[in-house]
Amino acid sequence: MSNLKRLASKKLMFFWLALFLYWLKTYVTYKTEFNLGVKGPYQELLLALNPLSMGVLLFGLALFAKGRRSNVWIIIFASLLGAILYANVLFYRFFDDFITLPNVMQASNLSTMSGNVFAAMRWYDLWFFFDVAVLIALYLWKREVPEIRFRKSVATTAIVTAIALFVANLAMAEIDRPQLLARTFDRNYIVKYLGLYNYTIYDGIQTVQAESQRAYASSDDLTEIENYTVSRFAKPNEDYFGIAEGKNIIKIHLESFQSFLIDYELNGEEVTPFLNSLAAGAEDMTYFDNFFHQTGQGKTADAELMLDTGLFGLPQGSAFVTKAQNTYQSLPAILNQECGHESAVLHGDYKSFWNRDTMYKQLGIDQFFDASYYDMSEENTVNLGLKDKPFFEESIPMLQSLETPFYAHLISLTNHYPFNLGPEDATIERATTGDNTVDNYFQTARYLDEALEQFFADLKASGLYEDSVIMIYGDHNGISENHNRAMTEILGTEITPHQNAQNQRVPLLIRVPGMEGGVNHTYGGEIDVMATLLHLQGINAKPYVQFGTDLFSEEHDDIVSFRSGDYITPAYTSVNGVLYDTETGEILEPTEKTTEIQEKVDQQLDYSDRVLYEDLLRFHAIDGFEPIEPTDYHYGNPNKEPANEDQ
Repeated sequence: MSNLKRLASKKLMFFWLALFLYWLKTYVTYKTEFNLGVKGPYQELLLALNPLSMGVLLFGLALFAKGRRSNVWIIIFASLLGAILYANVLFYRFFDDFITLPNVMQASNLSTMSGNVFAAMRWYDLWFFFDVAVLIALYLWKREVPEIRFRKSVATTAIVTAIALFVANLAMAEIDRPQLLARTFDRNYIVKYLGLYNYTIYDGIQTVQAESQRAYASSDDLTEIENYTVSRFAKPNEDYFGIAEGKNIIKIHLESFQSFLIDYELNGEEVTPFLNSLAAGAEDMTYFDNFFHQTGQGKTADAELMLDTGLFGLPQGSAFVTKAQNTYQSLPAILNQECGHESAVLHGDYKSFWNRDTMYKQLGIDQFFDASYYDMSEENTVNLGLKDKPFFEESIPMLQSLETPFYAHLISLTNHYPFNLGPEDATIERATTGDNTVDNYFQTARYLDEALEQFFADLKASGLYEDSVIMIYGDHNGISENHNRAMTEILGTEITPHQNAQNQRVPLLIRVPGMEGGVNHTYGGEIDVMATLLHLQGINAKPYVQFGTDLFSEEHDDIVSFRSGDYITPAYTSVNGVLYDTETGEILEPTEKTTEIQEKVDQQLDYSDRVLYEDLLRFHAIDGFEPIEPTDYHYGNPNKEPANEDQ
């Protein structure tokens, strides 16, 4: 009791002031910057409680220092906590998610994305360090105060109090959300219940554990997963199996393009008239209008991973960065070995971004035409790199240089946050919601649509069009939940959790020579594309460990798993444990069937994670398929001096 009295003494006013300012700043940030889905007074209490344990712990550790040095350490710890908080705020504004340790390993991407980082900053962000400024001012003002010595027992009491606070916090959280720490798919829950700083420690522990899994993995760990993927195999549609055999595949990546743009009119004008025509069946396109992105923190890289490996992205970070030494059974390698396709990726950014120059070798991609192959002059670039119109125009000769049949993946860039476009390129007026991100989005989407229309004309003129499968897909959402107010105005409906899940639709359009087009209402996601393309080429997907099913198959699994552990089906939508009717948005009570669906989703994500974390495909042998040897692949433009990739 005496130690508690000492902890509450006037001598510790610096400690208590630092703790209060830190708590206030964190709680206000929770309420204003993050969409944590807090419901009811109990969760509100947990939200207010969860910052305290880390603050008391760190500021308590500072009390072990002698005299005024304890105040210096309090300032240092307050600065560290402020930096963690602000870094997460910037990351959340951009990705609608929290930073993980693997994200830190991807810090090299920030050199290319610096403009986007600055765009996420606000003048009032000085708030995140106001407590540090107050503490420094007070420390300097009280410079003449004699040294105050604290007994070690006072600091020890603070540490014990911090531990007790955390245990109480965790116990209360488990009452409201049982098995909280077992649900690794959703960082939102961890932050809401345990706090951002405790989440940061938890994430570090999870990352270390995940990294250790590979060392202890064996071929026995793969058997269960292999049996699972075989049991889920969907037999190909006999009418379409092999219909595209020997054809080129041209895969076009629509950056940040969501399906609500299809047929959307802004001020009475179609935003994407060319894509609208394709979705209506022009060029014999098949349009999947219930196709969803399933990306996590890896965003574009996650989409690439799913389409080319049939594996989900990781719950934290990007496999392109953290698992770029793994063994893969990739679509480019399978097509090459079974059908003789040469593979290439074409992208108006530099090869090191998302660690592509390393990862593509693991995927067996023959050629990588990066920014060094394009005219990257100032008038040709915006946002992250090359504008879409010159990109597609300059890509035609590169496609013509490939041996046929080929598998080519073209990645657009202009329709990327913060969706900036100069007036010379804008052919439609901005929206007028007052939200710059949303208002700009329509101009860059129109520009992409125009670039795509010209690319189709160029493909026809080059002679490549008729003998090619053309696939167009959106990689991930462009407008996050941070812009719900503006999106409510744009869509004319409230953006509820149910509606937000529906908004995760992205377009998938496929043109196959000899196949009649039209709208296909099948529910599916990016994880299903690899199996679909293999079957169109006449390649049986069953021997390969991948987690999707053929979208044209009558046995296709229409459960769409999201990286968070949520899901959507034609009948049900599950978001943060709340069940909705997919069509009406009505909240439903869970049933035995929906419980079974959730178990299937969790199992699918868990098995995919195990394949990546434990590098299990190194133990998987398939007759006729040779493991990829990354040293066989070399990228770089031999006719051009290396460019400064930091520019």
